[in-house]
Amino acid sequence: MSATVRQATVEDLDTLALLFDAYRQFYDQPTDPVRARSFLEDRLQLGESVVFIALGADGAARGFTQLYPGFSSVRLVRTWLLNDLFVAPQARLQGVAAALLGAAAAFARARGAARMTLSTGVANTTAQNLYERLGWQRQAGFIEYALDL
Repeated sequence: MSATVRQATVEDLDTLALLFDAYRQFYDQPTDPVRARSFLEDRLQLGESVVFIALGADGAARGFTQLYPGFSSVRLVRTWLLNDLFVAPQARLQGVAAALLGAAAAFARARGAARMTLSTGVANTTAQNLYERLGWQRQAGFIEYALDL
């Protein structure tokens, strides 16, 4: 693998904001690095998310993943939502995404979580193949709904 993964801090905001903005553009959102930085800063400072960053040997950011804490009322356990995962185009197919997913799973496991969940676009078969190769299981027992507010 060509990257080292560690938990991000507010000192990483400028670098993370550029990756986060690129991630949002991947999902057809307009570029807005200022708002991206502000959003991440709020999440990190308020302890509302945990972000892992992958850095190359040259110190350049290769990718990130962001987790949000949750709970399962039915199972009475802690869960984590892996909400965001992005690898810079030039760093793809180098094991960066797998390293980020591994770091996220280790983090959640170390904190006693019973499960991690994620969702991805129906057309994002590259990501789906990676998730399944790493042991993630496609869920068939529930239908996901959203209510835009």
